[in-house]
Amino acid sequence: MAILENIRKRTTVLILIIGLALFAFVISGVFTADGLSGQKVGSTVAEINGEEIPIDAFRQKVDNQQRNSAPGTSTMQVVNQVYDQEVKNAILGQQFEDLGVNIEEDQIINFLKTTGYAQSPEFQNSNGVFDENVFRNAVASWKASEPLRYDSWLQTEKAIIQAAKEQTYYNLIKAGVGATLKEGELDYRLANEKMDIKYVRVPYTSIPDSTVTVTKEEIAAYIDAHKDEYEQEEARDIQFVYFEEKPSETDVKAVEDEIAKLLDDTVEYNSNTSQNDTISGFRNATDIAAFIDRHSDIKFDTIYKPKNQLSPLYADTLMTLQPGEMYGPYRDGDYFKVSKMVARKPNGSVKASHILLGYEGAQSANPDVKRTKEEAEARAKELLRTAKKGDTTFIELARKHSDGPSAANGGDLGYFQEGAMVPTFNDFAFGNPKDAVGMVETDFGFHVIKIDDKQDIVQIATLAREVETSEETSNKLFTDATNFELQSIETETPFSDFAKEKEYTIRPVNKIKAMDENLPGLSAQRNIVQWAFNPETELGEIKRFNINNGYAVAQLTGVYEKGVMGVEDASASVLPKIRKERKAAQIIGANQGKSLEDFAKDNNVSVSNASALTVKSPTIPGAGSEPAVVGTAFAMNEGDTSGLIEGSTGVFMLTVTKKEAPVPLENYSTYANAIKTANVGKVNTAVYQALKENATIEDKRKTFY
Repeated sequence: MAILENIRKRTTVLILIIGLALFAFVISGVFTADGLSGQKVGSTVAEINGEEIPIDAFRQKVDNQQRNSAPGTSTMQVVNQVYDQEVKNAILGQQFEDLGVNIEEDQIINFLKTTGYAQSPEFQNSNGVFDENVFRNAVASWKASEPLRYDSWLQTEKAIIQAAKEQTYYNLIKAGVGATLKEGELDYRLANEKMDIKYVRVPYTSIPDSTVTVTKEEIAAYIDAHKDEYEQEEARDIQFVYFEEKPSETDVKAVEDEIAKLLDDTVEYNSNTSQNDTISGFRNATDIAAFIDRHSDIKFDTIYKPKNQLSPLYADTLMTLQPGEMYGPYRDGDYFKVSKMVARKPNGSVKASHILLGYEGAQSANPDVKRTKEEAEARAKELLRTAKKGDTTFIELARKHSDGPSAANGGDLGYFQEGAMVPTFNDFAFGNPKDAVGMVETDFGFHVIKIDDKQDIVQIATLAREVETSEETSNKLFTDATNFELQSIETETPFSDFAKEKEYTIRPVNKIKAMDENLPGLSAQRNIVQWAFNPETELGEIKRFNINNGYAVAQLTGVYEKGVMGVEDASASVLPKIRKERKAAQIIGANQGKSLEDFAKDNNVSVSNASALTVKSPTIPGAGSEPAVVGTAFAMNEGDTSGLIEGSTGVFMLTVTKKEAPVPLENYSTYANAIKTANVGKVNTAVYQALKENATIEDKRKTFY
């Protein structure tokens, strides 16, 4: 941590070391003299140690990142990603400037040689090798005729420069990270020196919480003495009632009635012929596809399907239907359905496993196979005999001997229908009964095949109507939400109590952060978060919001300003700590000067034993993790008895009954190197975190997003 402290203070020594870096060189400076200079600075989205991040440039980066983000990534997720990167770039950029960290042209070129740029023929010479001069000419060409591509390169170049500077900066720090042999020796002892102890523990739970009185003033004093532990971000509490837009029972019944009317024939008067026409219903329709396409919200699917591809809730029932028979109406998710069996293919789906024996020259999935065709056939026949005997399971044989990609799954190919496999394989699979084992030859090699299962496949026509919210139901929901909003504002009854009177469910959401987006129970609702953090929104204020699938009537119930927590907010975590301190003092005060046995006797607890304890694993059986207790034992000699020790779960007294020192090593470099490696691995994160904690950051995102 001394290294991190030096970084925080930016010591002269470190400045001199890093100041040896060479002059800055930016490739785009070779191609252009203007770069991104001359940009006007408008409103700022953040300020880091006095350095402003303009909102216009920030928005452009958000737009660029959004275009390159995975589908489903929200705008706020991208905003937060870009913001974090901008803060990091600013903090480290200030360090680079202060300490003279820059990079040379060859560092950028060397980086390009490790990326996809080097693999592109566009940047290679006649020998197929990445050529920096070819690349320079290409960039010059982009600038002249492909401005979008040139702009993209400038952004890539900036990222390369930033990465190279970061690597240089962190490497200089890592060069000063090490560990002595003495540190390695201590680490070895902490992990391997074993101790047996005899101990007494008086748990804190032996004193009831109710007997320890803690005042608000004492809580405030504790917070003041531990300010770093009780720093809080700006946050808000809300509670809301969700009016979900969903079909009413009336809506559901209306759809069920509509679909029922389509089942049987109807008679309609034809004004053109002046006669009554009989309109076939679903039950008697001859052109099922046309009927479904005209009357159903889901089109006719002509594909034959096995049972496992039907609706799980109704698959058993549907598979029992005979051609022409119907089932329904039934509710399946958001639809009411009636299903009609059109046709059935007995044993139309086969589940099979195989062992593939490839050979050199075959279309094998395994290019390492070198056996001849004759060798492959002989081996396949041998495995066929073994499989038919049944002494070894087919799964084991496939895993051990198959050259196919299904070997890891015991040769399992899953279910497939007619025509999915090559002809000879297909003919065996559909021409033999379940459990049959045989051998066929294909272009891939020789296959030992086992028929695992056969299933019927069916063609089912389903008349479906989606259950949707009617306009009447939507209007009623709006009226209910609006009335609740107005009445909850006017009434003197607390919001939560009034909601209960109306038989609505109250949903609280606590400690919302300024840049949060998702609210439990409502998903992405940035507008509610913005309202909660609006300076004009008063504590207790109520407002209705239009959201996806309904409305939310929300109330602001808590405001937490950035800084040290107040007594009310921190009391839940402070109280147990103060009580623990008081109980420890009470136990220690009442037992001063007692022997181990008297300490146990007077507190009605027993003497316990623990063996093979180490500082690296400070868990005492029956007491839990007690690093202070085990650490005390480590510093004692065998036979010594400690004083009273304030532990994590109680007050302890112990006697070291045995200490077993580890076998001395000739050299502790292995342990010293392990410490060094671990510390080096923490540098990037720890150094940046230290710099960020000591930076002055003004976050203005909530003003714009």
